Amino acid sequence: MRNTASLFLAQSAKGASRRSILADIVLAGLVSGPLAAPFLAASSLPLLPNIADIIYFMGVHVCPQPDMGLALAPPHIMAVCMRCYGTVMGLLTARLLYRADGGKATYWLNQYGVWGFLLMIILCLFYPAELAAQWQGWQQYNNWLVTAFGLVSGLGLGAYITPLLHRS
Repeated sequence: MRNTASLFLAQSAKGASRRSILADIVLAGLVSGPLAAPFLAASSLPLLPNIADIIYFMGVHVCPQPDMGLALAPPHIMAVCMRCYGTVMGLLTARLLYRADGGKATYWLNQYGVWGFLLMIILCLFYPAELAAQWQGWQQYNNWLVTAFGLVSGLGLGAYITPLLHRS
């Protein structure tokens, strides 16, 4: 019986490790893809512009304002706006914080159950609230402002899901 329990624990740790590695790979793609797209698009080497097209295709389908991306290799812009990239930076920050403290700090929202989930939802609503304010004409698009709102949303989401994805 004891061997069965230890085998089960080893398998679930292996599954958690795979989940963590997969989450890190996805996060690396989210961080690097929008930055790489303009440089890949500007390249004269074969296949690199085709890879950029794939990244831009994904950006158009996840970002509400992909045409507002920064021009990193003019005339080619990032694949997403800075609001979306701010969200990705928030997720990356949460991952780095989790790596530093292993999920022991008080700011990891998943440990608070329903209240943590509700706080995560409120923080994630910063993104659409800022977007709605822009669409209503209450403010103009400003890269610094949209990045900050995206960062808050990404930190809120990251503070909830990062421990769930990376705990062993």
